[in-house]
Amino acid sequence: MTEPRPPDDGPAPERGTGRLSDARRRDDNVVAVVGGQVVSESPRDLYIPPDALEVFLDAFEGPMDLLLYLTRRQNIDIEQIRVAEITEQYMHYIELMQTLKLELAGEYLLMAATLAQIKSRLLLRQPATEDDEAADPRAELIRRLQDYERVKLAAERLDDLPRLERDLHTARAARPELVKRHAEPSVDLREVLLALGDVMRRADFKQHHAVEFEGLSVRERMSTVLARIGADAGFVPFDALFDPSEGREGVVVTFLALMELVREGMIDLVQSRPFAPIHVCVPRAQADDATPDEVDGS
Repeated sequence: MTEPRPPDDGPAPERGTGRLSDARRRDDNVVAVVGGQVVSESPRDLYIPPDALEVFLDAFEGPMDLLLYLTRRQNIDIEQIRVAEITEQYMHYIELMQTLKLELAGEYLLMAATLAQIKSRLLLRQPATEDDEAADPRAELIRRLQDYERVKLAAERLDDLPRLERDLHTARAARPELVKRHAEPSVDLREVLLALGDVMRRADFKQHHAVEFEGLSVRERMSTVLARIGADAGFVPFDALFDPSEGREGVVVTFLALMELVREGMIDLVQSRPFAPIHVCVPRAQADDATPDEVDGS
């Protein structure tokens, strides 16, 4: 990272023993140290937004995050932390925050006081006695930094794992509602004739002797068919309307009556599916009006 140059209100203050401070001792025109190389002039085309430093400082999650950053920037182990230099750099960032009028949480100020206390204890460390060896004032700070670093690394590893709704997305498209429509197939005339043939064959089997019948009227049979359909709730199998005991003549009269009723729109022939049994029913629009009396009067 490149450290920002302080305002030109006077001689630049010497801060710490870092590389930038050492370079400024050799050259007052040092702007920054990048990759170990001293930069004495700002690039002509370099533009630093006024809010860049504010965004950088605002990126830290807390005082421990800032302190860990300052420690890692020195490329040293946490146990070898240079409290004096870290304290001075930390205070420098606190001053920058105050200059930029950023809201300082009490945690930042508390950490600054802790660093100042550790620095003073290191400067005024008392010699160890035979009974009680002087403890390292940095021990507690080092332990907290190590704990924070472990938690931070664990959080980063967890964040790298695939996350639902960020890296993985479940399908949420609703299945379209399918409406099953059952279209009643139309009755082919050939199927009607085939059904008639079946009835005729059964009539032949039932005829044991010839009986002379009185002449049958198609109109009367139409009334009989309508009465039978009305008695069976308006829905009768096709072959149930035929009486094989009447022989071929009765079957033909009944068939002609059915065809006449179909032609006049008083009944319908329906099937549930192709090649299924044929049924006779009264059209819905005329279910309440089709009566035997109307047929007789027509």
